[in-house]
Order: sequence, then C-alpha cells, then structure tokens
Amino acid sequence: MKKGSGPLKRKRQTPKATDAAIVEESIRPYAIADKLRTLRLRRSMGLAQLAEHSGFSPAMLSRLENGRLVPTLPTLTRIALVFGVGLDYFFTDPRKRHVVAISRREERKVFPSDPKSPSVSWSFESLDFRANERKLNGFLAHFHPLLPEKVTPHYHPGVELLYLIEGKLEMTIGVETFQISPGDSVYFDSMQKHAYRSLVKTPCTAIVVTTRPST
Repeated sequence: MKKGSGPLKRKRQTPKATDAAIVEESIRPYAIADKLRTLRLRRSMGLAQLAEHSGFSPAMLSRLENGRLVPTLPTLTRIALVFGVGLDYFFTDPRKRHVVAISRREERKVFPSDPKSPSVSWSFESLDFRANERKLNGFLAHFHPLLPEKVTPHYHPGVELLYLIEGKLEMTIGVETFQISPGDSVYFDSMQKHAYRSLVKTPCTAIVVTTRPST
C-alpha cells in the first residue's frame, strides 16, 4: 500500500431534516396554532377552562397555541369537539380560502324550506355556498301562496334582513303581521318566530341574509 493511502473517506453529506421538522414545515401554512388560539378567544375561554373541557393540561395547550408543540390528530379531534368544528377547520390553508367566491346561477340548486312538509311556504337558493368560513348566509328565496293555517312559523339564532324583489309578501314576526311590496326591506331579530306567505300567484322573490352563530 502506498504511503498516505488508506480507506477511502466517505464524502460528507448535509444532515437531513428530521421527520419532526418535515412535519412541522408541512403544516406551517395552515397556521394551526393561530386557529387554536382564535377558537378559544372567540369563546372568551381561558387555558384552564379549555383544559377542563379537553382533558389536556394548560401547559400543553399553551405550547400548542404558541407553536412549540406539533399537535397530533387525536389531540386536534378532541379540541375540535369542544368547539364544535371539524378537522377541516384546521387544515384549510388561509392563503387558498375562497375570499372571493362566485356562485354561478346555473350551479345553484333550489331547496324546499322543509323537505318533509307537504305545504312548503318557501324555497331557497344559497348565494354563497362556495365561500368558506362565512360570517353570514345569503339566499335567493322564492315564496309560495298558501292558506294562513298552512304556514308554519320558525326561528333561528341571529338577525335576518329581507329585501323583496318581486311579488307581494305577507310576513308574520312575533304577533305582528306585515305586507311587504317590491323594494321594501325588513330587518329583525330572527329568534322571534316568523313566517312568510306569498299573496300573489305570480313569482314572489326576495334576497334574504342571515347571520351565522359565532364559532
């Protein structure tokens, strides 16, 4: 063997990123830590209170919210159950949200207000079904003429705004009844029982906007 010769030295390689680092980098765009903190603060809930509901320690929850701990799917599932959201809430990339969402007329479907009822006083089309994380719901509503005794009042959390486009509409809100003409609008607390009834056999259509309960 020649002087200076010896076993061939392996070329030094750049250390590969650890699996944990790869996972952390992959989920970074989803801003899970920020979403966890936002969910808790929307409910005005402290870490100790969330710990009671989720079974995790306040220290662990704090590490999750500050991005110092990568959450597992079971961990996210348990926290999602506390706030009534699905796992998809955490894995929606904020950069790819449909902030601008166009619903084409030909894509919309018409749904009856109550599929099980033989007397449907109104049907609707969702105007914002392509938007994610909506703060409100927008509908194109079509009202039908029915006998007063066939109309069933309903209620839901939040407020409602109705703008009548065409036709003539009778609205009952609480114990009061109103007649609405094209161009009229109505804003009211939708926790009051309310009902709609078209007073004409021709089309009776309105834009209806309702607020969504806070997550």
